[in-house]
Amino acid sequence: MNDTPKAQAGWKQKFVSELIEYWIVVVYLACFFGVFTWQRRFILAEYQISYGHYWVSVLEALVLAKVILIGDMVRLGRRFDEKPLMVPTLYKAVVFSLWVGVFSVLEHTIEGLFRGHGLAGGVAELMQKSKYELLARCLITFVAFIPFFAFKELGRVLGEYKIRTLFFRGRAATTSELA
Repeated sequence: MNDTPKAQAGWKQKFVSELIEYWIVVVYLACFFGVFTWQRRFILAEYQISYGHYWVSVLEALVLAKVILIGDMVRLGRRFDEKPLMVPTLYKAVVFSLWVGVFSVLEHTIEGLFRGHGLAGGVAELMQKSKYELLARCLITFVAFIPFFAFKELGRVLGEYKIRTLFFRGRAATTSELA
């Protein structure tokens, strides 16, 4: 008996599942960060300053979604999974915010190397940004992660199928299953 077709089907199914999860995270983060991009654009418009960096939020979402999935893959933030849902939700929001911060520093360090500024040059470029802008980015990321991880935790406890059914098919489809 040959298990290759089963293994291949399992690999394909896992790939498709992870790809769907990646794009769900990208869409969520792009929408969340996009709102703040538009807020910045509207505030600057008050002072007749044009702002055209709309795609930054989409690029940031593409990168952060991969960082989140890598963190999930290495089981980051699983310490309090058996506590009430509020605890792992907030814990994961903090841990993944720090995780994203580490990747941001790493990204700027590598960027400094490619530009010929050296390791310290990339970090110095990151620090040249306003401390308030950095603080705001950290706060926005943390706040974006709270509902994100709340839904992930609900999916983990209730089952992703039930969550998806509730959101996309309605309560009638799950009434008998949840009772």
